[in-house]
Amino acid sequence: MFKEDFNPADDTLSQIEKIEKYFGVVDWSCLKPHFKAGNLIYVDPSLDLKAAGLVFTKDDQVQVQKWLQCGELVQPCELHAEHWEKENTRFQATIVRPFILAQPL
Repeated sequence: MFKEDFNPADDTLSQIEKIEKYFGVVDWSCLKPHFKAGNLIYVDPSLDLKAAGLVFTKDDQVQVQKWLQCGELVQPCELHAEHWEKENTRFQATIVRPFILAQPL
């Protein structure tokens, strides 16, 4: 049952358990507000989404920078958003506060 006073920051699960808990398949419409807020990160399908999430939780800036430099992580632009909107794209996604990591299916 949902607790009204629940704060995700107070979640005491391990990082791996949080990745699992906050992982799922969603439509673009669910990700669109996160895109507009600048919190959406596209994860290339060549990467394992959950493994990428763990790298974020460890704040491994060196690995994240490598992925950004080679285009395996991208902060989407309007062209991405327009395409995903038009195609009704579905994604697998996970929450790694403050980001939402997503891969198209």
